[in-house]
Amino acid sequence: MQYGLAYWQVNDFFGNNAMLEATEILKASILIVDDQEANVMLLEQMLRNAGYAHITSTMDPRAVVALHLAHRYDLILLDLQMPEMDGFQVMEGLKEIETAGYLPVLVITAQPAHKLRALQAGAKDFVSKPFDLVEVQTRIHNMLEVRLLYQKLEHYNKVLEQTVLERTAELRESEARFKSLTELSSDWYWEQDQQGKFTKVSGPVFDMLGIDADSAGGAVNIAPTAHWNEAERAQLEDNIANRRPFLDFIYSRSNADGTLQYLQVSGEPMFDSASLFIGYRGIGMDVTDRMRRDQEK
Repeated sequence: MQYGLAYWQVNDFFGNNAMLEATEILKASILIVDDQEANVMLLEQMLRNAGYAHITSTMDPRAVVALHLAHRYDLILLDLQMPEMDGFQVMEGLKEIETAGYLPVLVITAQPAHKLRALQAGAKDFVSKPFDLVEVQTRIHNMLEVRLLYQKLEHYNKVLEQTVLERTAELRESEARFKSLTELSSDWYWEQDQQGKFTKVSGPVFDMLGIDADSAGGAVNIAPTAHWNEAERAQLEDNIANRRPFLDFIYSRSNADGTLQYLQVSGEPMFDSASLFIGYRGIGMDVTDRMRRDQEK
């Protein structure tokens, strides 16, 4: 069958749930287009006997495009040999509607030479005249099954896309809340990569740490006026080197004017999905005033 491969591709995607209920296929909308009344009546009767409930027919090929635009049929049974406007011309008109390139057309022809041309023109399958009713029923059923499965796949993709957009919006909102909270609870938020380079900074971290902001993307350069307490700095650097989390760690430095400045920092190592270390993140604040008050007590 024309749709054997396509069917199994869709079926593989959905798994066992890909199978349609018989009622779903029988509810599909079908348009019969043939200039011979006897053929229209035969196809209508065959479809109704098979249980199809939504059948429309026309003997005027010029009406097909407008009908499909209004109803978007799941399947169009289209005779190729018709006066005034043949089936190939009808398919060209349908292509202007089906901009995605899918024509739900099963052509009817008594000319074997027209079969390949019809498929090249966009038809998805064909049946031959005179009709073999079992063959016609089978091809109609198979084509509708694949068509409806693809519609389910399209719907699934739209739902998936919408879900991704919603989750992305939620993540951004969560990140914004987190950033707001860190800014309220600290003077800065920071992230470093595994080489110790700053990758994300919120707040006046460079000014407070005496770091050259122009160099912060590369190796960190501490301003020469910053005289850190070497023991405290060594302990902090040891925590980071050994990838240990630290909470409310306080270290100090002497400023150029001789005053002491105290900084409090909390941080934790970050790991990717493969448990590989990718850097540190944390928050910090200037606690000089608090430390001075404590020392004066």
